[in-house]
Amino acid sequence: MADDGLGLLTGPKVEPLLRAAVEHQGGRLKSWSLDHVDATPHQSTTATYVATVEWVAGERTELLGVSARTGELTEADARAEIFADGRRRVAVWLYPHDPDLLGLPTAAFPERMAEALNRGSVLSRPVSAEHLDLTMVGYRPRRRAVVRVDVSDPHEVLYVKVLRERVFDGVRTRHLMLRRAGIPAPEVALATDDHLLVLRRLPGTALAKALFDPGDPCSAEEIVDVLDSMPMEVASLERRPPWADAVGHYAGVISATLPDLEEELRWMTDRITSGLAGLPPGDEPTHGDFHEGQVHVSGGRIVGILDVDTIGPGRRADDLACLIGHLSTIQRMSPDQSEQVRDLLARWVPVFDRRVDPVELRLRAAAVVISLATGPYRSQDVDWRQQTLGMVRSAAALVRQVSRS
Repeated sequence: MADDGLGLLTGPKVEPLLRAAVEHQGGRLKSWSLDHVDATPHQSTTATYVATVEWVAGERTELLGVSARTGELTEADARAEIFADGRRRVAVWLYPHDPDLLGLPTAAFPERMAEALNRGSVLSRPVSAEHLDLTMVGYRPRRRAVVRVDVSDPHEVLYVKVLRERVFDGVRTRHLMLRRAGIPAPEVALATDDHLLVLRRLPGTALAKALFDPGDPCSAEEIVDVLDSMPMEVASLERRPPWADAVGHYAGVISATLPDLEEELRWMTDRITSGLAGLPPGDEPTHGDFHEGQVHVSGGRIVGILDVDTIGPGRRADDLACLIGHLSTIQRMSPDQSEQVRDLLARWVPVFDRRVDPVELRLRAAAVVISLATGPYRSQDVDWRQQTLGMVRSAAALVRQVSRS
């Protein structure tokens, strides 16, 4: 079996690589801890590490990234520093110099971000670094990043998507397409040569927060309506495989870290795959990654849709299943919050059942939950085992609702 580097990058043997990379930059590694893991079994592993580094100018906390592959390194890997552990070569970089996210250094530093905003005339007047407060909202090494930019004068909030070169034009096109059709996607304020998409903030509150406010954040009927109102030209875009198509992959990722779950995951994978076999891929305009974090609401109505990078042809059941899967796996809720979400699902799911096939909806939702169950380990949460187990149990409950054996 090909060595994908998971053992190396998640164990103590990675330390000489980290030490060599830091010394190559003129520093000295004092301590480190694993921060994030992205693994594709039998193909590749990327990990990041929080490290304390002593530089000539003083001690500082840094983020180091390492990628290992079963085969040859890629062209993008060559943008990082290449080191060897004796048996293989790996790509190592120091944040923000991610070899696939060329715009990350711009989005990471106020001075460079201010220059980009001024060149693009994004704001009503020029700004300097002192006017900007940058917050990393999310960073998936070598995949994407989102940075929040709070501007003090003039007062405005922007979001910067840091994208890979090969997806940049497509993501921009999708935002413009939806806005032309009246779908409340974020306005594109600037697109840069280093693949940054600067977006203006949506109105309203994220559904993920509004879920716990008094009253219904929106209706299930409106959720269906806003998805059904996407223009038909979305169906002409490149097709994104639904989550259920990769359920075996995600089950394998979980089994690699929690082997005791392998049999249960295999059972679910078989049920999901056989239950969805024969269904056409669908040609409805779909969001592709529709969940409570992607929807903004105000006054009980939907006022914005985020992260439209994934729109394309598919089946409406996938969008609704994605929402159910995410709502079923929200972590660290209080008992009252858990009851609110259960109540919402009890009222929303019957509406979704009238729009799509109920069996398909639950099987696809279970596949989404299995994909999400890879997250706690990837993020190296302290209680990742417990979280993962809970998510796998949630997926199994969905499968059992529509399975005879």
